Amino acid sequence: MTKNSSSFLDKERIVADPGFNRWLVPPAALAIHLCIGMAYGFSVFWLPLSRAVGIKESIACVPGTGFIRELFITGCDWRISTLGWMYTLFFVFLGSSAALWGGWLEHVGPRKAAVISALCWCGGMLLSALGIYLHQFWIMLLGSGVIGGIGLGLGYISPVSTLIKWFPDRRGMATGMAIMGFGGGAMIGSPLATALMKYFATPTDVGVMQTFIAMAGIYFVFMMSGALGYRIPDTGWKPSGWSPPPAENNNGMITPHHVHVKNIFRIKQFWMLWIVLCMNVSAGIGVIGMSSPMLQEVFGGQLIGIAKTYSELDKTQLAAIAAVAAGFTALLSLFNIGGRFFWASLSDLFGRKMTFIIFFMLGSLLYVSIPGSANAGNKLFFVAAFCVILSMYGGGFSTIPAYLADLSGTQMVGAIHGRLLTAWATAGILGPVIVNYMRDYQLSLGLPREQVYNQTMMILAGLLMIGLICNLLIRPVADKWFMTADELAEEKRHAREILAEDEVHYIEVTEHSDTKPTHPAWVWLAWTIVILPLSWGVYKTLMNAARFFI
Repeated sequence: MTKNSSSFLDKERIVADPGFNRWLVPPAALAIHLCIGMAYGFSVFWLPLSRAVGIKESIACVPGTGFIRELFITGCDWRISTLGWMYTLFFVFLGSSAALWGGWLEHVGPRKAAVISALCWCGGMLLSALGIYLHQFWIMLLGSGVIGGIGLGLGYISPVSTLIKWFPDRRGMATGMAIMGFGGGAMIGSPLATALMKYFATPTDVGVMQTFIAMAGIYFVFMMSGALGYRIPDTGWKPSGWSPPPAENNNGMITPHHVHVKNIFRIKQFWMLWIVLCMNVSAGIGVIGMSSPMLQEVFGGQLIGIAKTYSELDKTQLAAIAAVAAGFTALLSLFNIGGRFFWASLSDLFGRKMTFIIFFMLGSLLYVSIPGSANAGNKLFFVAAFCVILSMYGGGFSTIPAYLADLSGTQMVGAIHGRLLTAWATAGILGPVIVNYMRDYQLSLGLPREQVYNQTMMILAGLLMIGLICNLLIRPVADKWFMTADELAEEKRHAREILAEDEVHYIEVTEHSDTKPTHPAWVWLAWTIVILPLSWGVYKTLMNAARFFI
């Protein structure tokens, strides 16, 4: 790449000037995560897409039509189970793309990675819109599932290393702010998509194609704004008045050294953290997918003040408890999002290892207590337990990058985090399989619906115990795995953190550094831009959650 082509994307161009306010970086990260977080909310499209041909009612394909045939068929509607494969591909490609290109991201910087993320995520939505227009599901899978999934992975890890370097004194809080946005993306995107589909719908069109186009445009503006807002600190920068804590104060769990990503698969601490994340996510993600039917089947008519089991309710009563369950699901989403910031920030005080000990011990106790509260008809404790569990599920995502940085250093933490996200992809299969298949198995044994989740809760508690054991076994990384001074200098050169003399001269003569401190108005403006849509999403979610208490 020449200096005159796409130079604004180069890593050297985004080194912050003296006086830059580091609090401008989190809203840039939030702008990207709030957009790609809509992946969690794509289920809002399933029902309308399942009648894209029939409009009012789904036109079923002929019996025996397999999945491969559905990829290309145009004369009938897609099944919701078929559409769900897009959701699966999201997280498969999120984990794989983050693992594949995490090292590349460290070398080219967060801005270039975020721009490519915007092109993939928004371009994937546009390609999916074409798939809807042509009624070709394979195009949708390629668009949002594969290309969009790659955008998810790059966008998800793009701010991690940068935020940790800007906030060495508050690593957990910094990553918590950004990853909170990924959890909050569906809170904004789902009601926005619903409103847009309603606006674009006609007697001959369900309005999803137009909604995809509109949202792709909106997201592209936000994501590009976030990408262009990224800045990285100069080599050796640290907050004024802050010094790294002595190793003896943190039992060596926060290292001043750095592990190279090429060695990470050979280090046992990485695999311990891989299992820690996998177990925490598996236990939570299975519950997220079944939260609504679980509440309905466990409490049945009690949700609307009727002494009937789920199987005894009529259609009107089933619709009424479904509305209450939707409020429960909305409540869980709020705790999932809030937990990402709360627990990650708390980990700066307690330490990362202790925070995960709390996750696993408290989570296990809550899972074990749930059958008892269900049998006693104690809705308040049942709901409170799951709210706390989901807060720790979200907290695990936001605390793990800081845990990695503590153990392996900050030089290549983004690349290492990308490798670790393969645990998420694994958990995305393991958790739902355990919950869904255990439910079906229990029903096949003839158990009442209100009891089919009891064994599942014990299994999920067992998963957390596995995570607890692995977390307790984590020790500081051995010195032999850290880069030597020469290796670190070579990596910094490769990552373009130490510039050649002619490059320094080039930047000095073309960009006059403004050493004045960032005006506070810019910080307030940046935060306002991301807080306003997030507040709207929280408001909409609270309105849904209120159904549970009415």
